[in-house]
Amino acid sequence: MVLRPVIAATTAVLILSACSAGGGSASPEPAREATSATPRETVSTGPTVPGEEWALTPPSSAGFDDTALRALDRRLEPLGTSCLVVTRHGELVHEAYFGDSDATTMGPAFSVTKSVTSLVVGIAADEGLLDLDDRASDYIPQWKGTAAARVTIRDLLANVSGRHWDVQTDYQQMAIGAVDKTAFAVGLAQDARPGTVWRYNNSAIQTLEAVVSRATGMAPSEYARRKLFAPMQMTETFWGADTAGNTTMFSGINASCRDLARLGVLMLDRGRWGDRQLVSEEYVAEAVGRSSSRLNAAYGLLWWVNRKGPVLGALAATGGAQGTAPAAAGRLAPGVPADAFWALGLAKQIVAVVPSAGIVAVRMGAAPQDAEALTPGAFTRDVLATLG
Repeated sequence: MVLRPVIAATTAVLILSACSAGGGSASPEPAREATSATPRETVSTGPTVPGEEWALTPPSSAGFDDTALRALDRRLEPLGTSCLVVTRHGELVHEAYFGDSDATTMGPAFSVTKSVTSLVVGIAADEGLLDLDDRASDYIPQWKGTAAARVTIRDLLANVSGRHWDVQTDYQQMAIGAVDKTAFAVGLAQDARPGTVWRYNNSAIQTLEAVVSRATGMAPSEYARRKLFAPMQMTETFWGADTAGNTTMFSGINASCRDLARLGVLMLDRGRWGDRQLVSEEYVAEAVGRSSSRLNAAYGLLWWVNRKGPVLGALAATGGAQGTAPAAAGRLAPGVPADAFWALGLAKQIVAVVPSAGIVAVRMGAAPQDAEALTPGAFTRDVLATLG
């Protein structure tokens, strides 16, 4: 395997992301009409499950225009892209690597990690180890008898926990500076009643490390390895920890483009991998099938969704003065099917899933100079437009 180095400058970018790109790199787009990018209805018996080897299928046999895919490569390469993977119904139909990257290169997934955190919590719920509506204080004793006592696990997954947030605290002090990120995050104040405000809050999400560790009896990264990565043969995925040994729940995964595509295929088939239901259909529906709160229609349970209503991207919720930006009405990605959803990370790491088209597409790499050139909607529309 090849591990793309994450240099110290990356940490500085994390701070800047609070005021520019946002931790999840998602911002609502201007409204647009549905275009030819909207796919025709497709019929499938369910995604093909890749083995350890994932052979390429000719694009034309999967309904793609090979010339259009190569044109997409040419558009993405100058935007800092290191890799692009496109699948349909679980079949690998296109991949491209740029610079010194190849199929085994692992790069930082940044906040795509949050979506994996969601699945780890979902599996623990499926196994009866916790319930989404449990109070987090049942697993975080420091919160008992405090203003945080009423925060539920669901509140943390939906980013409506009301936990303290500001740029300095969330990025510089917790994400970069804290040796024990879980202890730091658990010790922050409760700013608001749960369910009353939406915040893209890394520290609140890090407290799920304490919840999952106590519920499962093991580190979340080990639980994910056993329950997700090993069954799916995600051999080019590593989930890191802080200096104190805590799994970093908000931004700790390094992975290859292909492995993130496997994650997308799992979600495309509603949590099923071959003959195994790794995550229940019920949890997948909760996570990506609807908005998790009335405060932000674009957010499920640590996944971004394309539901209509008030939309807050990470930028709107964390840029400048937190909470002062009004929610835009519409969808996160106009012109993209309403059933689309995404795992998104800093510097435009994108895992796009469009169930109605059977498509999963992954882009990894550095941030482009023009952030609007690689919004989730723009990327997804461009991929859909390569269908023949």
